Amino acid sequence: MSEDEKKRLGSSFRDKSGFMFLKDGSLYRQINLCYKDNYDYLMQSGLYDTLVKEKLLIPHCEKENPLEGEERLYKIIQPDTVKFISYPYEWCFSQLKDAALTTLKIQKIALQFGMVLKDASAYNIQFKDGRPILIDTLSFERFHKGSPWIAYRQFCQHFLAPLALMVYKDARLNQLSRIYLDGIPLDLASSLLPLRTHFYFSLFFHIHLHSAFQRYFSNRFFIKPAKNYRKEIKNFDLLALIENLEGLIRRMQWRYPKIGWINYDKATNYSPRAFQHKKRILEKFLERINPKCVWDLGSNKAIFSRVASNRGIHTIAFDIDPAVVEENYLECVKEKESNLLPLVLDLTNPSAAIGWANEERLSLLERGPADVALALALIHHLAIANNLPFERIADFFHKICRVLIIEFVPKTDTQVQRMLATRTDTFPDYTQENFEQSFKKSFVIEESVNIDDSQRTLYLLRIK
Repeated sequence: MSEDEKKRLGSSFRDKSGFMFLKDGSLYRQINLCYKDNYDYLMQSGLYDTLVKEKLLIPHCEKENPLEGEERLYKIIQPDTVKFISYPYEWCFSQLKDAALTTLKIQKIALQFGMVLKDASAYNIQFKDGRPILIDTLSFERFHKGSPWIAYRQFCQHFLAPLALMVYKDARLNQLSRIYLDGIPLDLASSLLPLRTHFYFSLFFHIHLHSAFQRYFSNRFFIKPAKNYRKEIKNFDLLALIENLEGLIRRMQWRYPKIGWINYDKATNYSPRAFQHKKRILEKFLERINPKCVWDLGSNKAIFSRVASNRGIHTIAFDIDPAVVEENYLECVKEKESNLLPLVLDLTNPSAAIGWANEERLSLLERGPADVALALALIHHLAIANNLPFERIADFFHKICRVLIIEFVPKTDTQVQRMLATRTDTFPDYTQENFEQSFKKSFVIEESVNIDDSQRTLYLLRIK
């Protein structure tokens, strides 16, 4: 198979050990000869089997070598697939915390087998069956006693800095990860964290002092001081370092505000009868479609997301409020839900394609389309609160799904009236007739059902 016959993933080009590629719709990883010794040791030492058994590392199978004439090639492996790729800036606090603790747990186990993580990128962690798992098989290398942990800075930037900022400053600062793909710079995190964090020893050591060392050596142009510094840190006990980071992160708690969208369900105008009827309609629609994946856009507490996930459908519950996503994720962990993944997403500014050549991290659109998208009690937020025309909304949904289940909320609804109470009504086109005409340009209306004891209507639309 030539280089032209395989499609390299845009996120897999920096590591000289190998890369990911697609062939005939299947995902593979090439392992280069330069990684041969580390890969063989990973597989023969028992570390791979241990991590896979603990569901900490994505399993893979080795494939017969179909590549001829590639001098650097050692092996081709085919890893299990992850149904939806998510990114750290889409995670809530506890998702990032669990991903960090998973990384440290893997590092501690690796040390027992004489290996170490050579990188600690948050992008190497994904959520599979409701729990974080390492997806980069080439992250390990042989450990030489006395050597520093070369992934320490990366771990602090990808995990510790954003977690500290979320706890001690503002949870929305996790969005800095969209700007800094190699993690939030420690000098920036140090400057943003409040003064009191200087008096917490572990935070002071891993962020403030760590940042000061980085600044100090970035201004040195001689090799000798850097060598002396590396000699000093080699004497630091790596296991003690890992356990200190682990204890610090375990103690971190985000006391999220009990305001905003997290209380939306208490303010809704649904009667119990309307609520139950809406659930029955959704169940009937899903039974008819029989989808494999569902995206619930503006899921709030994921009540209707779980109508899908409880049927065994892989469901992504997107919401703009980190506190809502936090509650959903904690509920998933508590109930051991494997088919629901809550994520933070501003639908009016969805995750874009970013990184080198805008190809390292996929946009939301590139990770679709979903079999079904749910847009329940959402249209008025898009059309009125955000001034989006029906045509633009319909065009967007047409790109992200094959089937759309959408709820129309009329202007006479109390939720819309509440929106308009503090602003001038400049939305004469916000009518059910215009809604239907706009969506008919991109979709076929297969069914519409009026929700009992409500002025709202649930639509089943299929793209043209």
